[in-house]
Amino acid sequence: MKAIAILALGATLCGVAPALADVRIAPYKDELFEYPKVLGTLHGGDFIVVDFDQARDVHGRDEIPLKKAFDRFVDLDVNDLKKDKLIRRDGEVVQFFAVGKADGGAEIVVIYLHGQHGDRSLAMEDLRFGGNFNRLKNLMARNGGVYVSPDFSSFGAKGGREIKAVMEYYAENSPGAPIFLACASTGCKLVFRLLEDPDAAELLGGVILHGALPLGSGREGTFFDIELFKQPDRQIPIYIGHASGDPTVPWVTQELFFRNIKAAAPDYPVRFELFKGPDAVHGTPIRMMDWRQVLNWMLEENEAQG
Repeated sequence: MKAIAILALGATLCGVAPALADVRIAPYKDELFEYPKVLGTLHGGDFIVVDFDQARDVHGRDEIPLKKAFDRFVDLDVNDLKKDKLIRRDGEVVQFFAVGKADGGAEIVVIYLHGQHGDRSLAMEDLRFGGNFNRLKNLMARNGGVYVSPDFSSFGAKGGREIKAVMEYYAENSPGAPIFLACASTGCKLVFRLLEDPDAAELLGGVILHGALPLGSGREGTFFDIELFKQPDRQIPIYIGHASGDPTVPWVTQELFFRNIKAAAPDYPVRFELFKGPDAVHGTPIRMMDWRQVLNWMLEENEAQG
């Protein structure tokens, strides 16, 4: 897999990055976004329970709770590298925002799919969610990557074709770059639909599920039937982030999905992070997930598989 280009310390967002023989994404505001407290681990560290405290993780990060992060958590200069793009491919027309190497030449691609009632603007929010999407933008721009948030017309077959078109666009214009597909809530339906598509799945370097729909109402059950899951030399890393107090999707539904994977293939690269606290809700994983840590884990898994 092509190495990630890491920006030299002090380089600007638009500077030229030296190529390093290292897949890891360089640190950026790690001290602000690293997990404050890990309560425990299971399954050899693949199941992680992270403490969530509203006073610390919302009021301590937001100048206006849930609406505006404190300035130290964000860097808005990254939006100088933001483009509103439209592509036409195989009969599909897709509009999306892209930050970083938007037109190609990216070393890593992250695509985020919004949930119900969202649009391409949601995952581009700089100030909501404790500034976590802004950090992701910066991580991609500073490491020669691109971060993409598309619109799509449905959570069904047409939406799947539209997202596949975006994936293929970046696969062609950023050859060799791993593509990571992330989602929130209902958007996760599209992730499982694309995993079922052999051509789309072949492009994926990992999937990230935030508050995914319950087992049975999504498409998780089909995962165990696809040929990809049965190929030990081609295992797509899966991250599951969920909140203990999620009133929309109880976390135990996705814990079952995690346990089923471990039962069928104990060494499969899957990680579950449970954000635990009385105020942890549906959107908590979006606010809390450490993007650098998770993406580096997936990159290492890709490297190990060759």
